[in-house]
Amino acid sequence: MTDKDPNKGHIALLGWSLNAIEAAERFDRRYVVVAPEWAKQYADDNNIPFLEWNFERLNERSVELGQRLKEMGVDAAVPLFEETVEWAGAVNAVVMDNPKLMNQAFLFRDKGMMKRRAQLGGIRVGIFEEADDKTDVIKFLKRVNSALLKLDGDVNDPIHLKAFDKAGCLGHRVIRTPEDVDNIPDNEFPCLLESHLDGWEFGVEAFVKDGKIQFLNISEYVHLGYSVFVPASPELEKWRGRVEEEVQKLIDTFEVDFGFLHPEYFVTSDGKMYFGEVAYRPPGFNAFELIERAYGFNAYQAMMVMFDPKAPKEEVDSFFPTPVKDAKGHAGTFGVYPRRRVISNLQIPEETENDPYFEFHELAQPLENKVTKRNAFGTHWGLVYFFGDNAERMREVLKNQEELDFYI
Repeated sequence: MTDKDPNKGHIALLGWSLNAIEAAERFDRRYVVVAPEWAKQYADDNNIPFLEWNFERLNERSVELGQRLKEMGVDAAVPLFEETVEWAGAVNAVVMDNPKLMNQAFLFRDKGMMKRRAQLGGIRVGIFEEADDKTDVIKFLKRVNSALLKLDGDVNDPIHLKAFDKAGCLGHRVIRTPEDVDNIPDNEFPCLLESHLDGWEFGVEAFVKDGKIQFLNISEYVHLGYSVFVPASPELEKWRGRVEEEVQKLIDTFEVDFGFLHPEYFVTSDGKMYFGEVAYRPPGFNAFELIERAYGFNAYQAMMVMFDPKAPKEEVDSFFPTPVKDAKGHAGTFGVYPRRRVISNLQIPEETENDPYFEFHELAQPLENKVTKRNAFGTHWGLVYFFGDNAERMREVLKNQEELDFYI
Protein backbone atom coordinates (compact mmCIF):
# COMPACT_ATOMS: atom_id res chain seq x y z
CA MET A 1 0.00 0.00 0.00
CA THR A 2 1.27 3.48 -0.91
CA ASP A 3 1.94 5.88 1.98
CA LYS A 4 -0.92 8.31 2.49
CA ASP A 5 -0.42 12.08 2.61
CA PRO A 6 -2.35 13.55 5.58
CA ASN A 7 -2.36 16.97 3.90
CA LYS A 8 -4.45 15.68 1.00
CA GLY A 9 -8.13 14.85 1.11
CA HIS A 10 -9.73 11.78 2.68
CA ILE A 11 -11.91 10.25 -0.05
CA ALA A 12 -15.03 8.07 0.24
CA LEU A 13 -15.61 5.74 -2.71
CA LEU A 14 -19.35 5.08 -3.02
CA GLY A 15 -19.91 1.62 -4.48
CA TRP A 16 -17.81 -1.53 -4.81
CA SER A 17 -15.29 -1.61 -7.65
CA LEU A 18 -12.09 -3.64 -7.31
CA ASN A 19 -10.38 -1.57 -10.01
CA ALA A 20 -11.18 1.64 -8.14
CA ILE A 21 -10.07 0.13 -4.81
CA GLU A 22 -6.77 -1.07 -6.27
CA ALA A 23 -6.21 2.40 -7.71
CA ALA A 24 -6.89 3.96 -4.29
CA GLU A 25 -4.51 1.50 -2.62
CA ARG A 26 -1.72 2.61 -4.97
CA PHE A 27 -2.52 6.33 -4.51
CA ASP A 28 -1.35 8.80 -1.86
CA ARG A 29 -4.78 9.61 -0.44
CA ARG A 30 -6.63 8.13 2.51
CA TYR A 31 -9.83 6.46 1.43
CA VAL A 32 -12.80 4.48 2.66
CA VAL A 33 -15.10 2.26 0.60
CA VAL A 34 -18.83 2.66 1.26
CA ALA A 35 -20.63 -0.46 0.02
CA PRO A 36 -23.35 -2.98 0.93
CA GLU A 37 -23.04 -5.72 3.55
CA TRP A 38 -22.05 -8.43 1.05
CA ALA A 39 -18.68 -6.71 0.46
CA LYS A 40 -17.70 -6.47 4.14
CA GLN A 41 -16.03 -9.88 4.52
CA TYR A 42 -13.80 -9.32 1.49
CA ALA A 43 -12.91 -5.84 2.72
CA ASP A 44 -12.04 -7.15 6.21
CA ASP A 45 -9.97 -10.03 4.80
CA ASN A 46 -7.96 -7.60 2.64
CA ASN A 47 -7.64 -4.71 5.11
CA ILE A 48 -9.72 -2.37 2.95
CA PRO A 49 -11.10 0.63 4.88
CA PHE A 50 -14.84 -0.04 4.80
CA LEU A 51 -18.17 1.41 5.88
CA GLU A 52 -21.22 -0.77 5.40
CA TRP A 53 -24.18 0.98 3.80
CA ASN A 54 -27.27 -0.16 1.94
CA PHE A 55 -27.80 2.20 -0.99
CA GLU A 56 -31.31 0.86 -1.52
CA ARG A 57 -32.46 2.60 1.66
CA LEU A 58 -34.59 5.68 1.29
CA ASN A 59 -32.56 8.73 0.36
CA GLU A 60 -33.84 10.57 3.42
CA ARG A 61 -31.07 8.70 5.28
CA SER A 62 -28.39 10.26 3.08
CA VAL A 63 -27.81 13.03 5.65
CA GLU A 64 -26.99 10.33 8.19
CA LEU A 65 -24.37 8.86 5.84
CA GLY A 66 -22.91 12.32 5.27
CA GLN A 67 -22.66 12.97 9.00
CA ARG A 68 -20.98 9.62 9.67
CA LEU A 69 -18.41 10.24 6.96
CA LYS A 70 -17.82 13.79 8.17
CA GLU A 71 -17.11 12.43 11.65
CA MET A 72 -14.56 10.08 10.05
CA GLY A 73 -12.79 13.07 8.51
CA VAL A 74 -13.89 12.44 4.93
CA ASP A 75 -13.47 15.46 2.63
CA ALA A 76 -15.27 14.24 -0.51
CA ALA A 77 -17.42 11.38 -1.82
CA VAL A 78 -16.80 9.94 -5.29
CA PRO A 79 -19.68 8.06 -6.98
CA LEU A 80 -18.56 4.92 -8.82
CA PHE A 81 -21.98 3.91 -10.17
CA GLU A 82 -25.15 5.60 -11.39
CA GLU A 83 -27.01 4.43 -8.30
CA THR A 84 -24.60 6.26 -5.98
CA VAL A 85 -24.60 9.66 -7.73
CA GLU A 86 -27.41 11.08 -5.57
CA TRP A 87 -25.78 9.67 -2.44
CA ALA A 88 -22.49 11.36 -3.36
CA GLY A 89 -24.32 14.64 -3.86
CA ALA A 90 -25.96 14.31 -0.46
CA VAL A 91 -22.71 13.37 1.28
CA ASN A 92 -20.74 16.18 -0.37
CA ALA A 93 -23.48 18.64 0.57
CA VAL A 94 -22.76 17.72 4.21
CA VAL A 95 -18.97 17.31 4.26
CA MET A 96 -18.40 20.39 2.07
CA ASP A 97 -21.23 22.38 3.68
CA ASN A 98 -22.73 23.13 0.27
CA PRO A 99 -26.46 22.20 0.01
CA LYS A 100 -26.49 23.00 -3.72
CA LEU A 101 -24.57 19.78 -4.42
CA MET A 102 -27.60 17.71 -3.45
CA ASN A 103 -29.85 19.44 -6.00
CA GLN A 104 -27.10 19.24 -8.62
CA ALA A 105 -26.98 15.46 -8.16
CA PHE A 106 -30.71 15.25 -8.94
CA LEU A 107 -30.00 16.86 -12.33
CA PHE A 108 -27.57 14.08 -13.18
CA ARG A 109 -30.06 11.38 -12.19
CA ASP A 110 -33.26 12.61 -13.87
CA LYS A 111 -32.89 12.68 -17.65
CA GLY A 112 -35.98 14.83 -18.14
CA MET A 113 -34.78 17.48 -15.69
CA MET A 114 -31.29 17.17 -17.18
CA LYS A 115 -32.47 18.01 -20.69
CA ARG A 116 -34.55 20.96 -19.50
CA ARG A 117 -31.57 22.42 -17.67
CA ALA A 118 -29.47 21.95 -20.82
CA GLN A 119 -32.09 23.76 -22.89
CA LEU A 120 -32.14 26.64 -20.41
CA GLY A 121 -28.39 26.94 -20.92
CA GLY A 122 -28.76 27.25 -24.69
CA ILE A 123 -27.56 23.70 -25.38
CA ARG A 124 -29.07 22.04 -28.46
CA VAL A 125 -31.16 18.94 -27.66
CA GLY A 126 -33.68 16.88 -29.61
CA ILE A 127 -37.44 16.84 -28.94
CA PHE A 128 -38.30 15.08 -25.68
CA GLU A 129 -41.24 14.41 -23.38
CA GLU A 130 -42.00 12.35 -20.29
CA ALA A 131 -44.36 9.38 -20.65
CA ASP A 132 -46.55 7.92 -17.91
CA ASP A 133 -48.00 5.07 -19.95
CA LYS A 134 -48.13 3.42 -23.38
CA THR A 135 -50.72 5.90 -24.64
CA ASP A 136 -48.22 8.72 -24.16
CA VAL A 137 -45.64 6.80 -26.20
CA ILE A 138 -48.01 6.29 -29.13
CA LYS A 139 -49.01 9.97 -29.07
CA PHE A 140 -45.36 11.06 -29.09
CA LEU A 141 -44.52 8.68 -31.96
CA LYS A 142 -47.40 10.09 -34.01
CA ARG A 143 -46.60 13.73 -33.20
CA VAL A 144 -42.93 13.38 -34.13
CA ASN A 145 -43.73 11.71 -37.45
CA SER A 146 -46.48 14.20 -38.25
CA ALA A 147 -43.98 17.00 -37.70
CA LEU A 148 -41.67 15.22 -40.16
CA LEU A 149 -44.53 15.28 -42.71
CA LYS A 150 -44.79 11.49 -42.86
CA LEU A 151 -47.75 10.18 -44.85
CA ASP A 152 -49.85 7.07 -44.22
CA GLY A 153 -47.81 4.11 -45.39
CA ASP A 154 -44.45 5.82 -44.90
CA VAL A 155 -41.99 4.12 -42.58
CA ASN A 156 -41.96 5.91 -39.22
CA ASP A 157 -38.89 7.69 -37.97
CA PRO A 158 -38.00 5.91 -34.71
CA ILE A 159 -38.24 7.42 -31.26
CA HIS A 160 -36.21 6.43 -28.22
CA LEU A 161 -37.55 5.39 -24.83
CA LYS A 162 -35.14 5.74 -21.91
CA ALA A 163 -35.38 5.09 -18.20
CA PHE A 164 -35.10 8.32 -16.19
CA ASP A 165 -32.38 7.10 -13.85
CA LYS A 166 -30.54 4.12 -15.34
CA ALA A 167 -27.01 4.06 -16.72
CA GLY A 168 -26.09 3.89 -20.39
CA CYS A 169 -28.13 1.50 -22.50
CA LEU A 170 -30.13 0.04 -19.61
CA GLY A 171 -33.82 0.67 -20.18
CA HIS A 172 -33.17 2.09 -23.66
CA ARG A 173 -35.61 0.98 -26.37
CA VAL A 174 -36.03 2.03 -29.99
CA ILE A 175 -39.71 2.42 -30.91
CA ARG A 176 -40.86 2.42 -34.54
CA THR A 177 -44.41 1.07 -34.50
CA PRO A 178 -47.39 0.84 -32.13
CA GLU A 179 -46.57 -2.89 -31.95
CA ASP A 180 -43.20 -2.02 -30.37
CA VAL A 181 -45.08 -0.09 -27.72
CA ASP A 182 -47.04 -3.21 -26.73
CA ASN A 183 -43.76 -4.89 -25.73
CA ILE A 184 -42.91 -2.26 -23.10
CA PRO A 185 -43.49 -3.62 -19.58
CA ASP A 186 -45.65 -1.40 -17.37
CA ASN A 187 -42.88 -1.22 -14.76
CA GLU A 188 -40.72 0.83 -17.17
CA PHE A 189 -43.02 3.85 -16.73
CA PRO A 190 -42.64 6.73 -16.15
CA CYS A 191 -39.83 7.23 -18.67
CA LEU A 192 -38.31 9.70 -21.11
CA LEU A 193 -39.16 9.85 -24.82
CA GLU A 194 -36.79 11.38 -27.38
CA SER A 195 -36.83 12.01 -31.10
CA HIS A 196 -34.23 10.15 -33.16
CA LEU A 197 -31.08 12.03 -34.14
CA ASP A 198 -29.24 10.91 -37.25
CA GLY A 199 -25.56 11.47 -36.78
CA TRP A 200 -22.32 10.34 -35.25
CA GLU A 201 -22.82 9.51 -31.57
CA PHE A 202 -19.84 9.58 -29.23
CA GLY A 203 -18.98 9.86 -25.57
CA VAL A 204 -16.75 12.26 -23.66
CA GLU A 205 -14.82 11.85 -20.43
CA ALA A 206 -14.12 15.26 -18.89
CA PHE A 207 -12.18 15.75 -15.65
CA VAL A 208 -13.20 19.05 -14.04
CA LYS A 209 -11.56 21.25 -11.41
CA ASP A 210 -12.44 24.84 -10.49
CA GLY A 211 -15.15 24.83 -13.14
CA LYS A 212 -12.70 24.15 -15.99
CA ILE A 213 -11.80 21.12 -18.10
CA GLN A 214 -8.46 19.65 -16.98
CA PHE A 215 -8.46 16.72 -19.40
CA LEU A 216 -10.94 15.66 -22.07
CA ASN A 217 -11.07 12.32 -23.86
CA ILE A 218 -13.37 11.53 -26.77
CA SER A 219 -14.58 7.93 -26.90
CA GLU A 220 -15.64 6.68 -30.31
CA TYR A 221 -18.68 4.40 -30.36
CA VAL A 222 -18.26 1.87 -33.15
CA HIS A 223 -21.71 0.41 -32.39
CA LEU A 224 -23.65 1.78 -29.43
CA GLY A 225 -24.08 -0.92 -26.81
CA TYR A 226 -21.38 -3.12 -28.36
CA SER A 227 -18.02 -1.42 -28.81
CA VAL A 228 -15.95 1.67 -28.08
CA PHE A 229 -12.34 2.81 -28.37
CA VAL A 230 -10.15 5.66 -27.12
CA PRO A 231 -8.81 8.05 -28.16
CA ALA A 232 -11.15 8.65 -31.07
CA SER A 233 -10.18 8.48 -34.74
CA PRO A 234 -8.71 11.54 -36.48
CA GLU A 235 -12.07 12.01 -38.25
CA LEU A 236 -13.85 12.46 -34.92
CA GLU A 237 -10.99 14.24 -33.18
CA LYS A 238 -11.24 17.07 -35.72
CA TRP A 239 -14.38 18.09 -33.78
CA ARG A 240 -12.38 18.44 -30.52
CA GLY A 241 -12.54 22.25 -30.46
CA ARG A 242 -16.34 22.22 -30.77
CA VAL A 243 -16.61 19.39 -28.25
CA GLU A 244 -14.56 21.30 -25.68
CA GLU A 245 -16.77 24.36 -26.18
CA GLU A 246 -19.94 22.31 -25.68
CA VAL A 247 -18.60 20.53 -22.59
CA GLN A 248 -17.54 23.84 -21.03
CA LYS A 249 -21.04 25.17 -21.76
CA LEU A 250 -22.40 22.09 -19.98
CA ILE A 251 -20.13 22.70 -16.99
CA ASP A 252 -21.27 26.33 -16.78
CA THR A 253 -24.97 25.47 -17.23
CA PHE A 254 -24.94 22.73 -14.57
CA GLU A 255 -22.69 24.84 -12.33
CA VAL A 256 -20.13 22.06 -11.94
CA ASP A 257 -17.12 23.19 -9.93
CA PHE A 258 -15.36 19.83 -9.62
CA GLY A 259 -15.64 16.17 -10.49
CA PHE A 260 -16.06 14.09 -13.59
CA LEU A 261 -18.56 14.37 -16.45
CA HIS A 262 -19.45 11.72 -19.02
CA PRO A 263 -21.70 13.43 -21.61
CA GLU A 264 -22.81 11.96 -24.93
CA TYR A 265 -23.28 13.97 -28.12
CA PHE A 266 -24.39 13.61 -31.73
CA VAL A 267 -22.77 15.37 -34.68
CA THR A 268 -25.15 15.54 -37.66
CA SER A 269 -24.18 15.54 -41.32
CA ASP A 270 -24.66 19.33 -41.50
CA GLY A 271 -22.27 19.93 -38.60
CA LYS A 272 -24.79 20.54 -35.80
CA MET A 273 -23.92 19.12 -32.38
CA TYR A 274 -26.70 17.81 -30.14
CA PHE A 275 -26.46 16.98 -26.44
CA GLY A 276 -27.74 13.52 -25.54
CA GLU A 277 -27.27 13.08 -21.79
CA VAL A 278 -24.61 13.36 -19.10
CA ALA A 279 -23.48 11.18 -16.21
CA TYR A 280 -21.47 12.09 -13.12
CA ARG A 281 -19.72 8.73 -12.68
CA PRO A 282 -17.31 6.44 -14.59
CA PRO A 283 -18.63 5.25 -17.98
CA GLY A 284 -19.51 1.69 -18.90
CA PHE A 285 -17.46 -0.63 -21.09
CA ASN A 286 -14.50 -0.02 -18.73
CA ALA A 287 -13.65 3.27 -20.44
CA PHE A 288 -11.43 4.22 -17.47
CA GLU A 289 -9.34 1.12 -18.06
CA LEU A 290 -9.12 2.00 -21.76
CA ILE A 291 -7.93 5.52 -20.93
CA GLU A 292 -5.21 4.08 -18.70
CA ARG A 293 -4.14 1.63 -21.42
CA ALA A 294 -3.95 4.41 -24.00
CA TYR A 295 -2.49 7.23 -21.88
CA GLY A 296 -0.85 5.61 -18.86
CA PHE A 297 -2.59 7.56 -16.08
CA ASN A 298 -5.19 6.03 -13.78
CA ALA A 299 -8.61 7.64 -14.29
CA TYR A 300 -9.92 6.55 -10.86
CA GLN A 301 -7.01 8.37 -9.23
CA ALA A 302 -7.74 11.34 -11.50
CA MET A 303 -11.32 11.38 -10.19
CA MET A 304 -10.03 11.44 -6.63
CA VAL A 305 -7.87 14.45 -7.45
CA MET A 306 -10.78 16.27 -9.12
CA PHE A 307 -13.10 15.70 -6.14
CA ASP A 308 -10.46 16.45 -3.50
CA PRO A 309 -10.89 20.03 -2.18
CA LYS A 310 -7.36 19.82 -0.74
CA ALA A 311 -5.66 18.85 -4.01
CA PRO A 312 -2.60 21.09 -4.58
CA LYS A 313 -2.74 23.18 -7.75
CA GLU A 314 0.66 21.84 -8.81
CA GLU A 315 -0.71 18.27 -8.69
CA VAL A 316 -3.77 19.17 -10.76
CA ASP A 317 -1.68 21.03 -13.34
CA SER A 318 0.81 18.19 -13.79
CA PHE A 319 -1.47 15.15 -13.50
CA PHE A 320 -2.72 14.77 -17.07
CA PRO A 321 -0.94 14.11 -20.38
CA THR A 322 -1.71 15.99 -23.59
CA PRO A 323 -4.85 14.55 -25.23
CA VAL A 324 -4.28 12.49 -28.39
CA LYS A 325 -0.63 13.56 -28.75
CA ASP A 326 0.51 11.55 -25.71
CA ALA A 327 -1.60 8.46 -26.43
CA LYS A 328 0.44 5.28 -26.97
CA GLY A 329 -2.24 3.84 -29.25
CA HIS A 330 -5.96 3.10 -29.42
CA ALA A 331 -7.58 0.89 -26.76
CA GLY A 332 -10.96 -0.69 -27.37
CA THR A 333 -13.51 -3.04 -25.84
CA PHE A 334 -16.21 -5.21 -27.35
CA GLY A 335 -19.21 -6.31 -25.28
CA VAL A 336 -20.14 -9.91 -26.04
CA TYR A 337 -23.76 -11.04 -26.38
CA PRO A 338 -24.45 -14.72 -27.22
CA ARG A 339 -25.84 -14.94 -30.75
CA ARG A 340 -27.52 -18.29 -30.12
CA ARG A 341 -30.49 -19.08 -27.89
CA VAL A 342 -28.94 -22.34 -26.61
CA ILE A 343 -25.25 -22.54 -25.68
CA SER A 344 -22.96 -24.95 -23.83
CA ASN A 345 -19.44 -23.54 -23.94
CA LEU A 346 -17.27 -20.43 -24.14
CA GLN A 347 -14.94 -20.54 -27.13
CA ILE A 348 -12.90 -17.52 -28.21
CA PRO A 349 -13.00 -17.38 -32.04
CA GLU A 350 -9.70 -17.98 -33.81
CA GLU A 351 -10.16 -14.73 -35.74
CA THR A 352 -10.18 -12.88 -32.41
CA GLU A 353 -7.33 -14.73 -30.69
CA ASN A 354 -5.07 -14.48 -33.73
CA ASP A 355 -5.70 -10.79 -34.36
CA PRO A 356 -2.61 -8.71 -33.44
CA TYR A 357 -4.89 -6.11 -31.77
CA PHE A 358 -6.41 -8.69 -29.36
CA GLU A 359 -5.10 -8.47 -25.77
CA PHE A 360 -7.36 -10.40 -23.36
CA HIS A 361 -10.97 -11.08 -22.37
CA GLU A 362 -13.10 -11.21 -19.22
CA LEU A 363 -15.62 -13.79 -20.39
CA ALA A 364 -16.74 -16.71 -18.22
CA GLN A 365 -18.15 -20.14 -18.96
CA PRO A 366 -21.96 -20.05 -19.14
CA LEU A 367 -23.87 -21.07 -16.02
CA GLU A 368 -26.99 -21.94 -18.02
CA ASN A 369 -27.57 -23.35 -21.48
CA LYS A 370 -30.55 -21.22 -22.40
CA VAL A 371 -29.87 -17.58 -23.29
CA THR A 372 -32.47 -15.10 -22.08
CA LYS A 373 -33.79 -12.83 -24.81
CA ARG A 374 -32.22 -9.38 -24.61
CA ASN A 375 -34.35 -6.78 -22.87
CA ALA A 376 -34.07 -3.52 -24.82
CA PHE A 377 -30.33 -3.00 -25.34
CA GLY A 378 -29.59 -5.62 -22.69
CA THR A 379 -26.40 -6.17 -20.73
CA HIS A 380 -23.30 -7.73 -22.26
CA TRP A 381 -21.86 -10.98 -20.89
CA GLY A 382 -18.31 -9.65 -20.64
CA LEU A 383 -15.69 -7.61 -22.42
CA VAL A 384 -12.96 -8.39 -24.93
CA TYR A 385 -10.00 -5.96 -25.01
CA PHE A 386 -7.99 -4.74 -27.99
CA PHE A 387 -5.07 -2.36 -28.51
CA GLY A 388 -3.39 -1.04 -31.64
CA ASP A 389 -1.96 2.01 -33.33
CA ASN A 390 -4.46 2.54 -36.17
CA ALA A 391 -7.96 3.90 -35.49
CA GLU A 392 -9.46 2.68 -38.77
CA ARG A 393 -8.14 -0.83 -38.16
CA MET A 394 -9.45 -0.73 -34.56
CA ARG A 395 -12.90 0.25 -35.81
CA GLU A 396 -12.86 -2.61 -38.31
CA VAL A 397 -11.70 -5.16 -35.71
CA LEU A 398 -14.41 -4.15 -33.22
CA LYS A 399 -17.12 -4.19 -35.88
CA ASN A 400 -16.05 -7.65 -37.08
CA GLN A 401 -16.55 -9.12 -33.59
CA GLU A 402 -20.32 -8.74 -34.02
CA GLU A 403 -20.31 -11.53 -36.62
CA LEU A 404 -18.44 -14.03 -34.42
CA ASP A 405 -19.72 -16.59 -31.90
CA PHE A 406 -18.02 -16.50 -28.51
CA TYR A 407 -20.56 -18.88 -26.97
CA ILE A 408 -21.40 -22.10 -28.84
